[in-house]
Amino acid sequence: MIIVTGAAGFIASNLIKKLNADGFKHIIAVDKFDRPDKNKNLEDLIIQEKIERDVFFEWLEGQNEKEVEFIFHLGARTDTSEFDTELLTELNTDYTKRIWQKCIEMQIPLVYASSAATYGLGELGYEDDESKIPDLKPLNPYGVSKNEFDKWALQQEKKPFFWAGLKFFNVYGPREYHKGRMASVILHAYKQISETGKMKLFRSHNPDYKDGEQMRDFVFVDDVVNVMIWLMHHRKNSGVYNLGSGKARTFLDLVKAVFKSMNKKEDISFIDTPEDIRDKYQYFTEAKMEKLKSIGYLHEFTDLESGVEAYIKEMKL
Repeated sequence: MIIVTGAAGFIASNLIKKLNADGFKHIIAVDKFDRPDKNKNLEDLIIQEKIERDVFFEWLEGQNEKEVEFIFHLGARTDTSEFDTELLTELNTDYTKRIWQKCIEMQIPLVYASSAATYGLGELGYEDDESKIPDLKPLNPYGVSKNEFDKWALQQEKKPFFWAGLKFFNVYGPREYHKGRMASVILHAYKQISETGKMKLFRSHNPDYKDGEQMRDFVFVDDVVNVMIWLMHHRKNSGVYNLGSGKARTFLDLVKAVFKSMNKKEDISFIDTPEDIRDKYQYFTEAKMEKLKSIGYLHEFTDLESGVEAYIKEMKL
């Protein structure tokens, strides 16, 4: 029995799909199942039981813990524009602490979602060095809530016998259609190009970067899922790890790949970055992936053009 929280969400539903393909059918899906658009992500998946997140701990404390083999805790408030710090602390920090404690009590290994948002402007770089985590300066309350848990976890004397926190970078791929503004630029580009034949990108307000040459570490969701499942089998070398492609690419690269995959002529223009996010806008992110490789994960990551092509093909279907 494998528990996946945030089950109806983007990354979690892709994880369950791969677990099913690998023969794991006893999946416990935990979420707040109140959004029909998100729940569509679960319609083609094999799930043993759905548990509302508010009653999850009561369910776990029954007879069920004896059967649980692993917990993937991916449930969180992921809106980076959310400024309700109490809500973020409750859902992202405190809820994860409760799961951590249960994993200790019940001897259950744990993989949880951290975020590259913890790195802020990258003043200290993007290396997953745990000694730097207390000094990171996230740019928004979401990033703070994720970093607070990472800091707390590292301070604990008692830990699950295996645990890993994964700092997801810019993940893209199928099953993110419900995310609205928080969806990947690829989905927004596909929709905009389909409707208008054109794509608008944010203009650069940083003299070090030309328009459209702001850079991100875009990572295909299939690669993210493969790392998580590998860690489920690996079960050693606990710690906090980056999870990106390891190669920063420009937004121009990304949008050009979308136009090409759609067989459309490029038509790209630029608009000002909204003032409310301009001073907190990241111009560069790139995951240092040496730490994950050092514990034996040697699989190649999907290059941006191949990932975009696969995703566009899925969207056309």
